[in-house]
Amino acid sequence: MRRSETAIVALVAAVQFVNILDFLMVMPMGPDFAVALGIPSSKLGYIGGSYTAAAAVSGLVGSLFLDRFDRRSALGVAMLGLALGTAAGGLATGMGSLMAARVLAGAFGGPATSLALSIVADAVPPQRRGKAMGTVMAAFAAASVLGVPAGLELARRGGWRAPFFAVAALGTVVTAGAVVLLPPLRGHLAGGWRELPGYSKLLRNPLVRVSYLMTAITMMSGFVLIPNISPYVQYNLAYPRARLGLLYMSGGLVSLVTTQLAGRLVDRYGSFRIGTAGTVLLAATVYSGFVREAPPVPVVAFFMLFMLAMGLRNVSYNTLTSRVPGPRERARFMSLQSSIQHAASAAGAFLSSRILAELPDHRLSGMPLVALLSIALTLCLPALLSVVESRVRAAEAARPLAPAA
Repeated sequence: MRRSETAIVALVAAVQFVNILDFLMVMPMGPDFAVALGIPSSKLGYIGGSYTAAAAVSGLVGSLFLDRFDRRSALGVAMLGLALGTAAGGLATGMGSLMAARVLAGAFGGPATSLALSIVADAVPPQRRGKAMGTVMAAFAAASVLGVPAGLELARRGGWRAPFFAVAALGTVVTAGAVVLLPPLRGHLAGGWRELPGYSKLLRNPLVRVSYLMTAITMMSGFVLIPNISPYVQYNLAYPRARLGLLYMSGGLVSLVTTQLAGRLVDRYGSFRIGTAGTVLLAATVYSGFVREAPPVPVVAFFMLFMLAMGLRNVSYNTLTSRVPGPRERARFMSLQSSIQHAASAAGAFLSSRILAELPDHRLSGMPLVALLSIALTLCLPALLSVVESRVRAAEAARPLAPAA
């Protein structure tokens, strides 16, 4: 990437680190605040789902107007709202107030994600976008490697409320820095916002509809499992709480390497091939660790394989979907995509909470069924990747001819 592109991508990655950390840290800490607030561990999916459901709604609403503003200003407002919602989480007194705080955080976190990805897609051309997306998505790995273990240790030493306040403070600082250092981002407004394409034109495009279906299946397949990993490994697999930070750090390190490697592999071999490899590995890992209820390898190794497969799949999928819209409809497309991502994530989290039950010894009952559902959804992805990738290539080949038509 060029120097100007690298600077923008680095700033967006820093903002995404805070955004993702806010979301990621809540699920591993679930058993901690569940005990403190009297929440059954089988219902932790509702806590994660409340964030994603709010993000889905705000993403849908945001898609109506986000393309009318400088992306830098819009990102600053969204991130400040996220920091406020995160701080409110540290003041929760029960399941209801914690869910309300997560709804507030999700209402701003959803648009923040779509704006961040739109900034990268605006600034970096398609031939270098895989590497750029890999860098931004490395924020997920960095949050896992650095943020989540630090948050878990802070919760262990200072109580479960402390990480909420710490992330809120960090978010305020990082957001201020990004707003000051990012250049104005108004290129998409060159023709005036009144000329921007609407919903009907966007959704009439068959490629957009297939891409959104792929989005929903990808996210739901992950989030029937993800909110329940921490209680599952602690109670079902007898993994000690004191080493939970090490578990997430190990998985995050794998993910950090994978996202960088996957971005380069996608640029070279395409999303279908790399995404299919990740899908097959993910299905095998979920079966061995959740359906059998006793992975054939140590818990740390199992979690590392899970993160490796997720990294391959997600970089492939995100890079491909970034190529679907044209520049002037990108933020609207991304915002709707973010809404669908979060709605599907919420559906998966809520569904798992309906299926699972907490046994008297705190173990989760029903995980094999949840895992089989995840595998069934996951195995739909290669066919969708193939369809979307072929249609994207055809659309990109046709775009240069459009002005002459």
